[in-house]
Amino acid sequence: MTQSRESSRSVRIRNFGAPAVLSIENVAVPSPGDGEILLRVLAASVNPVDLKLRMGAIPFFPSEGLPYSLGGDFVGVVEEIGTGVDSRFSLGDRVYGLTTPVSGAQSDYLVVDAAQVTHAPKAIDAARAAALPVAAITAWQGLFDHGDLQAGQSVLVHGGAGGVGHLAIQFAKQAGATVLTTCSADDFDFVRALGADVAIDYKNQRFEDFAEDVDVVLCLIGGDTQDRSWDVIRQGGIFVSTIGGSDPGRAAAAKVRTAPPFMAQPNSGQLDQIAALVDAGKINVVVSETYPLHKIAEAHDRLEKGRVRGKIVLVME
Repeated sequence: MTQSRESSRSVRIRNFGAPAVLSIENVAVPSPGDGEILLRVLAASVNPVDLKLRMGAIPFFPSEGLPYSLGGDFVGVVEEIGTGVDSRFSLGDRVYGLTTPVSGAQSDYLVVDAAQVTHAPKAIDAARAAALPVAAITAWQGLFDHGDLQAGQSVLVHGGAGGVGHLAIQFAKQAGATVLTTCSADDFDFVRALGADVAIDYKNQRFEDFAEDVDVVLCLIGGDTQDRSWDVIRQGGIFVSTIGGSDPGRAAAAKVRTAPPFMAQPNSGQLDQIAALVDAGKINVVVSETYPLHKIAEAHDRLEKGRVRGKIVLVME
């Protein structure tokens, strides 16, 4: 059933804490302003940043700003077009994109800057399209914008079976790189099917025994894994992390470059390139599980337990 235009369900938090603080509230359907479009959201992904935000672990979103409406990436149908929007969008177009993690994408309706969205891949359903923006842009920008990965180079992806990692493996292979990745032994077949040249069991194997003089490390894990990565990067190579906490002293001693910790930034041009790769059958996006919007707490609980292969997605049924 299509949600009434009279109101929009939205995932919100009024306090930080466990998944129980998540609520579904009815809010007014927004109207698009200049340069904006109104979307009827079909699906939105659940990202690790949502968990951190819910727990109050992101300094950019303090308690003084509560309540927050969650959700940063989405796929939806264009319902209304504001003034000043270019002619590439028409009513009924299926689009996808990402904004801030408190944009309210986990809602029935969403107003978004038209510059932050583009046409969604045609070859996949809404749930898989919604799994792409944050994860795919994080992988893309980590590898190419921050890591400057080139054909013929090597990259070690820590966490290759997860949402960002499984896309990073594929992007790196498409770019002509040799890909090593850490994951569970249960995921060996999965990551190899994506194109990984070397799969390393993070529980029972030391990645230092398999990786040597790699050009780029993309760390999606942090902790001890991050601390040990300096020894496997070639001099002049680069360490890229979404987690933070890099050690400038260790990097200097190893003669390794470090990219500042980063979050995915909206880039419709990159999303266009990613959609083209998906439609050409060169990239496979994996959705582990889908949940209806009202089961958002269960989705958070599942992601918090870890060992998710690919992405978790909310569908707005």
